Amino acid sequence: MSTNHYTYTPYQMEEVESTPSLKAVLVRYLKYWKWFVLSLILATAGAYVFLLYQQPVYKVQASLLVKDEKKGMNDQNILKELEIFAPSKVVENEIEVLRSNTLLGKVVDQLGLNVSYFQITMFGNREVYEDTPIRIIPEQPHSSLYDHDLDIAFIGSRSIVINGQPYPLNKSVNTPFGMLRIQPRRAFSDTTPDMVVRVSPRARTIRKYMENLKVEATGKASTVLMLTLEDAVPAKGEAILNNLIGEYNRAALEDKNLVAANTLKFIEERLQLISGELSTVEKDVEHYKASQGITDLSTQAQAFLQTVQQNDAQMNQVTIQLNALGDVEQYLDKKTGDRGVAPATLGLNDPVLLGLISKLTDLELQRDHLARTTSEVNPLLQSLDSQIKATRTSVTENVQTLKKMLTGTQQQLLATNQRLEGMIRTVPSKERTLLNITRQQAIKNNLYTYLLQKREETALSYASAVADSRTIDAASTDEEPIRPVRKLVFLLFGLLGLMLPVGAIAMRDALNDRVGRRSDIESVSQVPILGEIMQSRNPEQLVMVSNKRSVIAEQIRTLRTNLQFLRSTPGGSQVVLFTSSISGEGKSFLSLNLGASLALVDRPTVILEMDLRKPKLHAALKMPNYMGISNYLIQEATLDEVLQEIPGFPNYSIITCGPIPPNPAELLNSPQLERMLLELRERFDYIIVDSPPIGLVTDAQLIAPFADTTLFMVRHDHTPKNSLKMIDTLFREQRFQRLNVILNAVGEGESYYYSYGSYGNSYYENKK
Repeated sequence: MSTNHYTYTPYQMEEVESTPSLKAVLVRYLKYWKWFVLSLILATAGAYVFLLYQQPVYKVQASLLVKDEKKGMNDQNILKELEIFAPSKVVENEIEVLRSNTLLGKVVDQLGLNVSYFQITMFGNREVYEDTPIRIIPEQPHSSLYDHDLDIAFIGSRSIVINGQPYPLNKSVNTPFGMLRIQPRRAFSDTTPDMVVRVSPRARTIRKYMENLKVEATGKASTVLMLTLEDAVPAKGEAILNNLIGEYNRAALEDKNLVAANTLKFIEERLQLISGELSTVEKDVEHYKASQGITDLSTQAQAFLQTVQQNDAQMNQVTIQLNALGDVEQYLDKKTGDRGVAPATLGLNDPVLLGLISKLTDLELQRDHLARTTSEVNPLLQSLDSQIKATRTSVTENVQTLKKMLTGTQQQLLATNQRLEGMIRTVPSKERTLLNITRQQAIKNNLYTYLLQKREETALSYASAVADSRTIDAASTDEEPIRPVRKLVFLLFGLLGLMLPVGAIAMRDALNDRVGRRSDIESVSQVPILGEIMQSRNPEQLVMVSNKRSVIAEQIRTLRTNLQFLRSTPGGSQVVLFTSSISGEGKSFLSLNLGASLALVDRPTVILEMDLRKPKLHAALKMPNYMGISNYLIQEATLDEVLQEIPGFPNYSIITCGPIPPNPAELLNSPQLERMLLELRERFDYIIVDSPPIGLVTDAQLIAPFADTTLFMVRHDHTPKNSLKMIDTLFREQRFQRLNVILNAVGEGESYYYSYGSYGNSYYENKK
């Protein structure tokens, strides 16, 4: 028995990925491609059936142009000036009007939208609109009518059956649901398919269409409104939008005509009142002139006023001339050195005076010019002074003469004014009274004429009133329904079909308490993993034969190579113990084939069927089990008597378990076990021990002290995860010599998931 410590640590991943790569995940899930295909087929069928049971919903659209001056509209109508009662439109307000409860209520009442008709089909009820043979009008409905559908059946051509009770047509009938009237819309008979009628409260129906109706402007600077409605029946949706636009236009016209009508009524009332007042004033004028004998006093008074104006004009001219003469006198009174500018002669028309003043001014200018260059004793200067003095005297005499004449004229004009004013004062007060009466007559006449003009304008505007909107596109329906979207439904069901297998596999992995991947071992235990063995689909237990090139055979050869590095001495024999935590983890299969692999390279090998409770090797090899290990341990047989050669393997022998003893643990605890292993070490290079699971019985721990290497089997999707802690405990406590783990029964493609790598199938034989 060897007690040497490890001299070699088998290969183990230096870096373990906590999350498998995308390729590894895909390879893992591709194993279940049949599940995915089946799930996709079922999902596609489910989507098809789902679409059959869904009534399609269509989008109905209509566009409306609102004439809004604030948004740049230019109305070229020749009657635009007469539209005095048409306020400018605000698009936002018109949107609210179109979605108002009042307009939608009128549409619901006109089309009877609170009553829905459904045709019974194998895929559910389908709403119809124009094809209904009857129309039900709830006249006095009960509340129960809104909670139950009406089942309609047709009998004959003059009556129908509602929930099993016959009722006549075109009559108000009492039903358990209230007073109803049934009107036929087309001919029907016993063969007419049955129907289902659903009645909703008017308020609920209006609210439903208010929520479903969308009214939006096509742009920020646009006055075109797009009306959108979603409905299961395209004809019904088109009728709703067209009637809504019609009601909107009628409401706008009624609003405009109401204002015009009220204005016409007011004007007519005022015309009647003004007409009466005007007639009274005219009669007063006629009576006053007849009683006072007045013909035309206004003409005489006008002549007096014109004469006074002319006399005043003359007086103004005389006053201006007198003022001008006063300026001339002031000019003449000034000394020679104090003279300023020449006096103003505005209003003076005497040529002599004007000439003298002009001459005087010239002489004074000459003297001033000469005085700057000569002395006062100069004869020329003295001559000019003599001329200036003579001229000044002439001007003074002329001014006095004109002043006397103008003063006399002024006195005559004042006398004339006094005489005329006296004549005006003699105008009798009756003329002023007549003027007051005439003024009232003119005011009434002008007001009457104004009202007549406005009455004609209002009447013309009332007659020519048109709606402030225009329908651009009438309601139309898209060919394809907006709900359900077939492509989207198939896509969603397809995704569901893909996710169901993924979810099922992921849930199975989440709920699985078995070892599912290499990282499960590496994350819990520090025990080296010697190798991985793929799951064998070959029903034969012995797959290691000469010239065998399958994947599992190459993996066993790799394990055989790695086993060389676990030898305690290069030239001595090696006892390899196979054990596991529970039964069924592949100990017997792998130990049998590893021994065969060693025998193929001419290494004498013996395998011991040490599972004295549930032996499997002799049955797998179809060899007799009359005498074996149990006989040797109780000293009933020698080693040569229990040794058997395995057919087809010259260097490969087996010692079967023999008869199953009642006390296996006691037999393995006897000294005969050590003696048997010592004898076998002398004859064979390798002794393979197939022992029972360590998690169930203690047999493996009894054999462990005599083993050089222990290979602990962990089977994919079979070994419990809680057993890994036990393996780590055994490794840290060194209860087994050179303890290593072999991961068995890895499925095809799982090697990527275990970070192991795969062999090229083109190199190996296809053993499927």
